[in-house]
Amino acid sequence: MSGSDPGLGFGTVFHPEPEPPRNGPVPAIARSQLRGLPRRRRPAMIALAAALIGAGILASAALYQRADHQVPVVMVTTAVPVGAVISSSDVGTTTVAAGPGLQVIPARQLSQVVGLVAATSLRPGTLLAPSELTSKLAPGTGQQLVPVALKPSGLPASGLAPGDRVLVVATPAAGGSSSGAAPVLLHPVPAVVEAVDAVPDQDGSDVVDLLVDSDIGPEVAEQAATGQIALVVTSRTGP
Repeated sequence: MSGSDPGLGFGTVFHPEPEPPRNGPVPAIARSQLRGLPRRRRPAMIALAAALIGAGILASAALYQRADHQVPVVMVTTAVPVGAVISSSDVGTTTVAAGPGLQVIPARQLSQVVGLVAATSLRPGTLLAPSELTSKLAPGTGQQLVPVALKPSGLPASGLAPGDRVLVVATPAAGGSSSGAAPVLLHPVPAVVEAVDAVPDQDGSDVVDLLVDSDIGPEVAEQAATGQIALVVTSRTGP
């Protein structure tokens, strides 16, 4: 044989694909191997992302406010004397940072405060505390309410609060003079502080309302009239 006959299958002939012309069309196989370009983000996804960011901002603001313990509370708007019934014009609401141990009344209980009795003198601009309120006027059965005017020297330096238990004690005349009035009270008398007027009167005395047994009330009043009286605290209502 003078040459190989392709039809007899004695060999394999390699037929390379023709080189594509420059700047010409890309073959179908090559196109299928190209990775597709990413699609543009849809408007709905963008809106969802914006909504999530907004919700995060609102949540952060809520947590910040909660961390500061900002709460609405009841405050005194006008002066209320001790023993007076509180009206709707005497109280209002405000927002404060309530820390641990701060005694306040939630603003939602404002309507419940109206009609109660001031257990102590209330000053405008101050926060109203539960201990400054009472539901009924004293005295109760078997008690008498005696107002006692005391000089600062006859009161404890830490002050008094409603509910404190005290002993009413007769004090000797100033300088031990024999011209002083004889003490009416020969023994200390137990009493409970009903209210304290934090605003001194014209001569600088503080008025304290004391609840005593009805059989000793007149004697306590007579002793208070002499000015020779003092209070000894035996127990406190607070911590």
